[in-house]
Amino acid sequence: MDQSILRITKELADLQRSSDLGIAVACRDIDVRNVKALIIGPHETPYEFGFFEFTLKFHKSYPSDAPNVHGKVCLSILGTWRGERGEEWSSAQGMESILLSIQSLMSANPYENEPGFENANTPEDKRKQAAYVQKIRHETLRISVIQRLEGYLALKPDGTKIAPPSPSDDTDGEVDVDQSTIPFEPFKDLCKRRFLWYFESYMAAIRLGQSETTDGAAFKNMPFESGGGNGMDGKFNYKDLERRLLNIKEALGAELITWAKDGQTAQLSDSTVAVNLRHQFDQMVAHFRGGDVPHSVALENDNAFVWILTYFGRPMTNLDGGMIRIKLHFSPRFPNEQPRVIFQSKIFHHLIAPDGTYCYNPPANAVGDVRSHIETILEVLEDDQPAYDPRKIVHPEATKLYWSQKPDERKQYNRKLRRSVQDSME
Repeated sequence: MDQSILRITKELADLQRSSDLGIAVACRDIDVRNVKALIIGPHETPYEFGFFEFTLKFHKSYPSDAPNVHGKVCLSILGTWRGERGEEWSSAQGMESILLSIQSLMSANPYENEPGFENANTPEDKRKQAAYVQKIRHETLRISVIQRLEGYLALKPDGTKIAPPSPSDDTDGEVDVDQSTIPFEPFKDLCKRRFLWYFESYMAAIRLGQSETTDGAAFKNMPFESGGGNGMDGKFNYKDLERRLLNIKEALGAELITWAKDGQTAQLSDSTVAVNLRHQFDQMVAHFRGGDVPHSVALENDNAFVWILTYFGRPMTNLDGGMIRIKLHFSPRFPNEQPRVIFQSKIFHHLIAPDGTYCYNPPANAVGDVRSHIETILEVLEDDQPAYDPRKIVHPEATKLYWSQKPDERKQYNRKLRRSVQDSME
């Protein structure tokens, strides 16, 4: 086999097994030389939690020659501008190093990443740096988050749905479809789930933007934006961005209702997914009954696509005494679309968003195994020594208190958690 194919395949597998929540990669099975990558904008930067997609095209000479990267990127290791000695591409580098280099450019002060402006520190430069951050934050929300999710959900900017295309009348029965003509959107489900994780942070960015700018004010042009198609023109309109964010969140909620209805229909026709979920449910019931934990699982309205998990808090922890209801929503396209997990009991926890959205990462090697999902959900919930990861900020207030170095704030977190757990019994 072509050595470049072997190298690309290995790098893809390594990245897909990685626990890094900031990078995702995918390709069509028939074309591993064309790789799509998603980078999540880093925390505490104007790119925060934006969804930035890139295409990497690998040559047969890879890794001797660097791949072509398409997207908003300027990297010296790819030869797009002259870097310092030692920054040129070498075969020791690879897909991960490219993506990490792109991610590193998404800094808190992107102005200094522009060639020739690395050491710009005059008072005027400081004003321009702030203005540059302000418009990048606005455009990150508008383009990388809102436009992307509206596209996935077939939403117009005014919140109305785009009518689906009418089926062709030219053919009857089954038709062979050229897979290469179907849009390849490997990050659609991931972005939807992450949007729900980061919704509170997006709203916080809206509030920050509104405090620093005035809607209707034009973006300020930077010295390096003149000509060459490298400029960002436009006006601030955070009020409109807020409205569109809320429309997206509402549409994602409506999607769960559709999943449940479609699931009922799938059960009537004994679809493969419906039969599989029903079988896994029966196994999970037997597992809990035969175990030494009091947890239980039930179906909502006998629908195998909506599970209700009842969790009883582990003794001698902040969850002790709680009876917490957790709902798992399954798509008719499971496991290609992962379940959405929502706490019905209102729990104050750094990994549970105010609306109940739960922050957990599906098991990479068992995405279709519901028991593995449930075990991961409970393990993450009970973990009293988690590693800090800013990409898991789903409840900003709880996160701030939980990770605070001030003893009083950590005590405040524990009190709020305990109180919410006690309320779950009422």
